[in-house]
Amino acid sequence: MPLTDIAVRNAKPTDKAQKLSDAGGLYLMVHPNGSKYWRLKYRILGKEKVLAIGIYPQITLSDARARREEAKKLLANGQDPSEVKQTLKAEAKLEAANTFEAVAREWLGKKAAKQVDKTRNRNLRILELNIFKHIGDTPINKVTSKALLAALHKMEQRGIGDSAHRALQICGEVFRYAIATERAQADLSLVLKGALAPVKEKHHASITDAKGVADLLRSIHVYEGSFLTQQALKLAPLVFVRPGELRNAEWSEIDLEAGEWRIAAHKMKMKAVHIIPLSKQAIEIFKEIKAMNGNGKYVFPGIRSTDRPMSDNTVNAALRRLGFEKGEMT
Repeated sequence: MPLTDIAVRNAKPTDKAQKLSDAGGLYLMVHPNGSKYWRLKYRILGKEKVLAIGIYPQITLSDARARREEAKKLLANGQDPSEVKQTLKAEAKLEAANTFEAVAREWLGKKAAKQVDKTRNRNLRILELNIFKHIGDTPINKVTSKALLAALHKMEQRGIGDSAHRALQICGEVFRYAIATERAQADLSLVLKGALAPVKEKHHASITDAKGVADLLRSIHVYEGSFLTQQALKLAPLVFVRPGELRNAEWSEIDLEAGEWRIAAHKMKMKAVHIIPLSKQAIEIFKEIKAMNGNGKYVFPGIRSTDRPMSDNTVNAALRRLGFEKGEMT
């Protein structure tokens, strides 16, 4: 006789586990401690098996019967309900371990060896402040373009459209990493290409006309400030490196005989040694500096400590004293 809700609710424990049968192999196992478990007995390939359906009262009688019918459909298609359940459980566990945030942090860890800390930290901060809160907990293969676009639009609404574009670029790299590691099937950044409002590119202020450049170079050569600052100003247009690379130059990297400046890989954005051929003028500047300051680590040491390079604002401050405004030359 099939069970009823009242019978299931009022089933009392005894000193031994007891089975209360419903129909179609479904039964309620009542344990001596009072716990009640739904089970389904079935046969497949001539072998009798038992499927755990759930715990009462979380799984009601009607719920248990619905799951019994789902199991029967699987059996009719030649599938083992227990194996299907284990497969789904494993997939759910895998998805839980491969959320967008988990994969993104893993990707950042892989990139750490090839990125400078500043770049890695900037990328992580963009994700933490703007993306993880919206899709971080979602399995990466379940993230939708709609959800990602909503997060990016919130960034645009806050007036950080340039960061939104950067975030989309970062997400694209995360998705491509997930595809390569077989945890996603699509790069949503491609789907969203053109979905964000364009951002007008802003370049650092610079003098580009010939007369202006000539005036700048003449001004540099008559600069009356610090000797090292003047040499840094003179050297900058001869080597075309980033300001940070210039002020962090070390004597161990300079080979005046070979006419080369080899910037160590760990200082470079691409984590590769950067070789700069030195012109005769650049070599002469290095020789002048070495004659006065060739015993320390840095070519351009700081004022307060020779163990640290000059301030990152020293050269720009010198340009301002020469009369070149922030909006004119960086």
